[in-house]
Amino acid sequence: MNSVRAANDPSKVMGPNACAECHKNEAEVWKGTHHFKTFRALPRSKEARAIAKKMGARRIKAASMCLDCHFTTQTKGEKVKAIAGISCESCHSAGKSWIKVHSGYSGKKKATESAAEAKSRWAKTEAGGMIRPKAMYTLAKNCYSCHVVPREKLVNVGGHSAGSKFELVSWSQGEIRHNLWYANGKENKLASTKRKRLMFVVGLAVELETALRAVGKATQKKTYAVKMARRAATARKRLAGAAKILSNVPELAAASKAAQAAGLKLNNDAQLSAAADKVAAAGMAIAAKYDGSTFGAIDKAIPGPAKFKGKPAR
Repeated sequence: MNSVRAANDPSKVMGPNACAECHKNEAEVWKGTHHFKTFRALPRSKEARAIAKKMGARRIKAASMCLDCHFTTQTKGEKVKAIAGISCESCHSAGKSWIKVHSGYSGKKKATESAAEAKSRWAKTEAGGMIRPKAMYTLAKNCYSCHVVPREKLVNVGGHSAGSKFELVSWSQGEIRHNLWYANGKENKLASTKRKRLMFVVGLAVELETALRAVGKATQKKTYAVKMARRAATARKRLAGAAKILSNVPELAAASKAAQAAGLKLNNDAQLSAAADKVAAAGMAIAAKYDGSTFGAIDKAIPGPAKFKGKPAR
């Protein structure tokens, strides 16, 4: 549930300007998103201030329960400060250990770096902690670790929503889509058909894993537990449906079977966590083994452009 925080050690955060030095077009898209605007908008929100008051927080930009998901934080001296809204490193991880490596072309120029050198460079980048787009399951977990609220008290006491109606394809292909790099900024391309298929299926697995863990961690039969149990129940049905459609993907059937065996109730963390582990293992295997080319049967279930979450600035 806390993969975002694990990935974003404030002492290793470089800040969005460091990324924008090369990724100027992507940064322009980001500036048109809710992710960017939350830095100024959230502290001014009456709803956010009301939640903070109920939680005993005086300053939204200083409260960890807000910082964890709504801001990019960086260590400055002995303090951790919010420097931006949700930004590059919120999704791709704090960049201190990898930012120079990933953009360095092995000490050469793009045109002179060999394929072997590029492969080695990316391996070093990943070892440094970068979450690349191809690491679909890990990237999706970062999304869900905030879009499914990981704090029970924040919901039950603060009145915060229990989560967004998040779906990986429709939300990633809307206003936050920034697939401009390989087109030299000339076109913000949609994900390919086969990639959207894989994203959809992986998203189902991450949704279910996250919801199961949330139910397991709930301690009171109040709003949080009820909402998460409902979310998990819906996620189980959706994954089971996908498993029937994609009978050529045995990992889906295994994930569905594991999830169905876990009771959605309080004081059942061990069973729910074990089920979530199996769902996660299946999801990661799917992300690693398949490319979506054999998932055509699921096309009707995948959200189309009319359901995308907003439109990108470019």
